[in-house]
Amino acid sequence: MKESALVIIKPDGIVKDVVGNILIKFSQAKLEIIGMRVLKPTRKFSEEHYKNIKGQPFFEDVISYFIGKFHRQNKIIAIIYYGKGSIAKCRKIAGATNPEKAKAETIRSAYGRITTKGLYENVIHVSSDKIEAEREIKLWFNPDEVTKKIFPIKTKVVKLQKMRVWK
Repeated sequence: MKESALVIIKPDGIVKDVVGNILIKFSQAKLEIIGMRVLKPTRKFSEEHYKNIKGQPFFEDVISYFIGKFHRQNKIIAIIYYGKGSIAKCRKIAGATNPEKAKAETIRSAYGRITTKGLYENVIHVSSDKIEAEREIKLWFNPDEVTKKIFPIKTKVVKLQKMRVWK
């Protein structure tokens, strides 16, 4: 069955200039990219993304790392991969969360590290399962930013809101 997986290239992946290498690794899985964004996540947004680890002693460091405080780079790249077994394929390519335990051919083994504080700077995030993938994709993308209908959608009139637009 086809499914979607969210992959996020974190600030250290951008600073290390390995985005192209990461994309090449994922291209070998023969999955379709159906959404991609470059953005600067806010602290509040990042806390929502990582709400499953809130309360853990490493939570603050993870948030600081994710919003770019450790690398003077506050951009991330969010990508939705779609296809048969996409979550398992993406997780295999990424490797273990702990870069030292990741298999040699994986992204995290090649580009990740563990800081002296014990923080895993593991270059990428990959959805852990279908439930998390749906939650994360809905957090990071609007339906119009995805090229396939992967979840049910509805049309809603949104109240006027202040937003930046092109001049």
